[in-house]
Amino acid sequence: MTQAKNGDSVTLHYTGKLSDGTIFDSSEGRDPLPCTLGSGQVIPGFEEAIIGMSEGESKTVTIPQDKAYGPYDAQKIINFPIDQVPPDIKPEKGMMLQLHSQEGQPFTVRVTEVAEEHVTLDANPPLAGKDLIFDIQVVSIES
Repeated sequence: MTQAKNGDSVTLHYTGKLSDGTIFDSSEGRDPLPCTLGSGQVIPGFEEAIIGMSEGESKTVTIPQDKAYGPYDAQKIINFPIDQVPPDIKPEKGMMLQLHSQEGQPFTVRVTEVAEEHVTLDANPPLAGKDLIFDIQVVSIES
């Protein structure tokens, strides 16, 4: 039976959970997720878990934060002067915004606080600092 290896195109079903059982993403009710192993399309720990699996195989893996979205980084908290927020944007707690780095690269931030003089933005990925649990089922493997 063929086992998944780097360079293979695989399709799979998955459910991602936090340690408290909260589901943060799932392919349930959708087409299976396609990805090419070794291409960086998915987080490193997820890719490592798929390598060696066979078609039809299922397993549950826990991916530590360092192989998922990394540790939470307090240096990625930005206090942005509210008077510099474009007038067409009304920031609200929980809102996601896209900004651009000095090099012009887009990145996403989440509004965590709106105060009188500033807006606090968090540029950490929402799952940073969390270990993730995935139920994975390999649907197909193409070398």
